[in-house]
Amino acid sequence: MDKVIVAENLSLSYSKDETIINKVSFSIDSGSFVFITGASGSGKSTLLKSLYGALKPKEGSLIVAGVELKGVKKSKLNLLRKHTGIVFQDYKLVKEWTIEKNISLPLIIGGYDKTRTHEQVEKLLKHIRLKHQSGKYPKELSGGEQQRVAMARALSHNPILILADEPTGNLDDYSSDLIWNLLVGANSDLDSTVIVVTHHIPENMNIDYKHFHIEYGSIHEVL
Repeated sequence: MDKVIVAENLSLSYSKDETIINKVSFSIDSGSFVFITGASGSGKSTLLKSLYGALKPKEGSLIVAGVELKGVKKSKLNLLRKHTGIVFQDYKLVKEWTIEKNISLPLIIGGYDKTRTHEQVEKLLKHIRLKHQSGKYPKELSGGEQQRVAMARALSHNPILILADEPTGNLDDYSSDLIWNLLVGANSDLDSTVIVVTHHIPENMNIDYKHFHIEYGSIHEVL
């Protein structure tokens, strides 16, 4: 099985004085579902940022979807991000845009035609049970609804890699279930690699998954 992520002696830091992730090595198979856990401040979100190039490696090697991220050129990084779906803790929706347009953003960037964009957005609005809200703006939605929009946006362009940072952290049960179903569906139906940073792995995850735990700057697989 191909590796979508390969890290070798990877160190990550926001400053010269402090290393958050210290010389870790691990790999993730293409098409797998992965949970990354750890205490607050352990470096979970830091590691996730490195996987889409928001934080460059301090030392070592990090290859994501065949792209070496240490010293990566902007053109290659942009290409990688076109094939990556990202779900942020704080949604990062464009407040001036309707939710329909927010979901369509990756499709617009990817050069999809209007017909295909409309069809894909309509399908996703139905999946997240917000078709009746398509013309509303983010501030008119609840937190759970905004996260469902953020999830739909991340999935809209059928990415090969989905990165989710605490996607259900503060959500009601209904929205949480929808989010998990969307992630599992993307993994099983689209063969997307899904990586989720979380404090807690749901007990009812009836799928095969890998579990990595971060502690004291190191990462190890929990078997």
